[in-house]
Amino acid sequence: MTIRILIADDHKIVSAGLKALLEAQPDMKIVAQAANGREAVKFAHQQKPDMVIMDVAMPDLNGLEAVRQILSANPRIKVIALSMHSDRRYVTGMLSAGASGYILKHCAFEELVQAIHTVLANQVYLSPAIAGIVVKELTQSKTSRRRQPASQELTPREREVLQLIAEGHSAREIAERIHLSVKTIETHRRQMMEKLEIHSIADLTKFAIREGLTSLDK
Repeated sequence: MTIRILIADDHKIVSAGLKALLEAQPDMKIVAQAANGREAVKFAHQQKPDMVIMDVAMPDLNGLEAVRQILSANPRIKVIALSMHSDRRYVTGMLSAGASGYILKHCAFEELVQAIHTVLANQVYLSPAIAGIVVKELTQSKTSRRRQPASQELTPREREVLQLIAEGHSAREIAERIHLSVKTIETHRRQMMEKLEIHSIADLTKFAIREGLTSLDK
């Protein structure tokens, strides 16, 4: 059986390299390549791949929110997060969103192939460095109830708008991008500020970076 794969990564060289390596495998085919989370959601809906390999920190719609939307529409799809980030926020966020694997970009290509086959066998695959983070998280959750990330106080739509605000888009640009009115975007922004007790766009941007909704690395 051919494994149909969607690659979602905004770095063109990384995406092209992954495509070439994976299509050299006898049982794998790349059905689409997405440069941001919003494209990943669209292509997943159109192509219905078996597997999505998803970068975590992407423009327009980050990997975490994209995974939520993809799996909400089609829970059959398997997702592996492929990231340069080993920070706990990214790891636990992607796994909570429904990813079945998390590996680091500096891993050997053979590890990615192993991860794909492991996840398609309905198992979880974590890079060794990531596994330690997950075990620590589980251990801490048993001894004390961890505070939910502040971003979880926001709705999925508010988190989507917040990322776009942090990336410097105006209310009008955001409205056009996600097909809402400018007034609705401004309402979302006001409600976010009230919920988070934040009083400026600059502080909203700092919050988005701190919570891993966007990244200065892009």
